[in-house]
Amino acid sequence: MPTEKRTFALIAAAVAGALALTGCGAGSRVGNENGTSVTCDYEAPSEKTTVNVLAYNSSAIDPFTDTMVSSCTKGDVTVKHDPIDFGGQVTKTTATLAGDTGTYDIVETYGFVIPGLAEEEKLVPLDDLYAKYASDAGLDAISESMRQGMSYEGKLYALPMQAQMFVTAYRSDVFEQLGLDAPTTFPEMVAAAEAIKAAGIMEHPIALPWLATSDITTSFEAAMNSLGADFVDADGNVTLDGPQARQALEALLALKPYTDPQVTTFDQPKVQQQMYNGTAAMAVMFSGRMNDLTLPTNSDLAENFAFAGAPKVSADAPYSYSRLSIDGWSIPHNTKLDHDMLFTMMASAVGEDASKASIPAAYPAREGLVTASNSPYGEAANASIASTMPPVVSPVLADVSNEIRPVLAQVLTGQLPVADGLAQMQAAAEKVAG
Repeated sequence: MPTEKRTFALIAAAVAGALALTGCGAGSRVGNENGTSVTCDYEAPSEKTTVNVLAYNSSAIDPFTDTMVSSCTKGDVTVKHDPIDFGGQVTKTTATLAGDTGTYDIVETYGFVIPGLAEEEKLVPLDDLYAKYASDAGLDAISESMRQGMSYEGKLYALPMQAQMFVTAYRSDVFEQLGLDAPTTFPEMVAAAEAIKAAGIMEHPIALPWLATSDITTSFEAAMNSLGADFVDADGNVTLDGPQARQALEALLALKPYTDPQVTTFDQPKVQQQMYNGTAAMAVMFSGRMNDLTLPTNSDLAENFAFAGAPKVSADAPYSYSRLSIDGWSIPHNTKLDHDMLFTMMASAVGEDASKASIPAAYPAREGLVTASNSPYGEAANASIASTMPPVVSPVLADVSNEIRPVLAQVLTGQLPVADGLAQMQAAAEKVAG
């Protein structure tokens, strides 16, 4: 596959894997209203310079971007960020990385696409810069596991900013009424849904983001991760014909009777809406969506939402049904600006003050900042991240996700038996994995 086409495929797959992140699809803020004043000391160029930053707008991302813009703009240096939604960011990332000269100098990236972009030398390795500035900027407080998630073949390609993991949201009033505990496994979710239906409270108690054009592969991958597997193993071998893939797919199908019949058309905002309007009693989605549930301006039920760690597919599963999605700042290989200056700006935006200011909307990459006292879902998020399977780092994973999605949709909509679906997904994935 030519470089430009492969890059587009990788970034498009990031949309599928990350559309669930807070605020995707909504350029929600302009200016720097969330900016935190921090130190941003760099050696400025001798002439007027504009640093263009590419990052989508959301309540979870804006505090970091706004801090960089407001604190690092000084003298003849202007840090510029134009409001943009997630889809626009994807398109612009493809374009800016494609040529010898790009439009942007700092780009928000995701762990999911790091391996492919690193192989194609689209991003600057940050190890030397990290070693140079880590002590002064307090970068060693950033989670080691998140730094690993932004690395490929031992090299760091993005400075972690914040992370998302799956969290369970549930109606505490409904669960208390029926004497139910927060579900810790898929079978417990089914049992709770049965009890809620039997009580006549609601017909479809479980809400899940299974949008057939994106979220379903994230959900399937999370189910496989719960069982200690992924679409490919660490060596890039496709594993969709293995027992974990079958068990994961059957576990998802066991939840389907308790979801809305249109579940494969639902993205994360739609799942939020189900919780807001009282048509669902429990949902599992990325943590960046949880704070919205607690806002009375969004729902009259806000005070009745409680949170728990993501469930396991089965009681003996080694991990939770969850995906760790990491956001970070990268330097495009084709920027003409000084790398030391750009890294200093990135480091300022993930500093302790900026990170603290992002809570509870975000889960910053610095260790130990999110707690039960400063985030309504903090305890649940910490439980999930502790039990989420470490990501498999592979340059083919994004392409595999794209390739199997149509077949997976057919299985989840009942158009294709599980065995046939797994066989077709294995064959399709092997073609792109090589």
